[in-house]
Amino acid sequence: MEGRRVVITGLGAISPIGCGVPENWENLIAGKSGLGSITLFDTTGFPVTIAGEVDNFDPSDHISAKEARRMDRFIQFSMCAAGEAIKDSGLLDSNIDLDLVGVYVGAGIGGVTTIEATTIQKHEHGVRRISPFYIPMSIINMAAGNISISYGLRGPNIAVTTACTTGTHAIGEAARLIQFGDADAMVAGGTEAAITPTSVAGFANARALSRRNDDPEAASRPWDLGRDGFVIGEGAGILVLEELESAKRRGARIYAELTGFGMSGDAHHVTAPSPDGNGAVRCMTNALRSGRTNTDEIDYINAHGTSTPQGDIAETMAVKKLFGDHAFNLAVSSSKSMVGHLLGAAGGVEAIHTVLAIYHQVAPPTINLDDPDPQCDLDYVPHTARDTKIGGALSNSFGFGGTNGSLAFRKFS
Repeated sequence: MEGRRVVITGLGAISPIGCGVPENWENLIAGKSGLGSITLFDTTGFPVTIAGEVDNFDPSDHISAKEARRMDRFIQFSMCAAGEAIKDSGLLDSNIDLDLVGVYVGAGIGGVTTIEATTIQKHEHGVRRISPFYIPMSIINMAAGNISISYGLRGPNIAVTTACTTGTHAIGEAARLIQFGDADAMVAGGTEAAITPTSVAGFANARALSRRNDDPEAASRPWDLGRDGFVIGEGAGILVLEELESAKRRGARIYAELTGFGMSGDAHHVTAPSPDGNGAVRCMTNALRSGRTNTDEIDYINAHGTSTPQGDIAETMAVKKLFGDHAFNLAVSSSKSMVGHLLGAAGGVEAIHTVLAIYHQVAPPTINLDDPDPQCDLDYVPHTARDTKIGGALSNSFGFGGTNGSLAFRKFS
């Protein structure tokens, strides 16, 4: 990436495998599934009854009970993940100019829980019963807005919504703001809380979700011949991105460097990827080009890997087209095999997993890969995490509407 160098100095994560980065990483490396039966609503009559819910979530560590009542669940997730990332970075313990610290956090769907509940409230009790907090609880930019307000971050305050690529796009665009001098640090990522009746029914009726209701922990199985769709999840992944010299001045811990960011559009179909993986090829190519990174400098890919029949093949084809023979030297894994698909939060959580893979020199596993699809023939790190050299890595996200994003990271030295 041209301009100033950007590094990662703070991490915060809420996901089906843990509240907080340490628990997330421990369970990810252990290959522990966070998927189960839906408890957030009554699934009677639903064709899909499984999801990746965040268990034992308590926002009180970062927000008061009064504040929490005025926030949709997706905002609560973002507040807690951002609070962890900011504390981890030590940003507010330094003399950094908060006019140059911004927030770039998005969601794919936003406050659908609040929208559903308010629609029912209006239908049953009339317009006078609609909360005055309905709009600020629902709109997507209020995740970023509340983080900015709570921590006094007066730099750029932005949200993006690009379906399942949201978190990746937010991180990449936040890095560009730092590169070009609009900020010295950015709190960036994605959040989502869309395990609701209308969301689940919509995805299920589109035949996008796995129907392994009797075995939820085995339902998300990227690249496996028996895969039948993704499992919807929820959570938030937030990173603190910082200009290198700023991080060095204050003695911050540096997890990794964000070297490149690439985007592309499939221009193919509303929900299906380009069958030949062309959009993914261009996206990854752009990320490597922007970071002046050669293909042989990449050792690990945290794949989009949704467990859908078409998507997994297309991404595999894309990796082989771009990397050639080196594709078979790569470790490629899917966090979604454990956390499910977190939609707008996926890119944020998976970027954290990628950064930690570099930091700890460990490739996370892909679980449930029992019978590999013959068309998916790369090294997907089946079942068990692997100690391995990771100098450079990619994190991929692809979304409905054909929107693609890739982040390139490397070990900081």
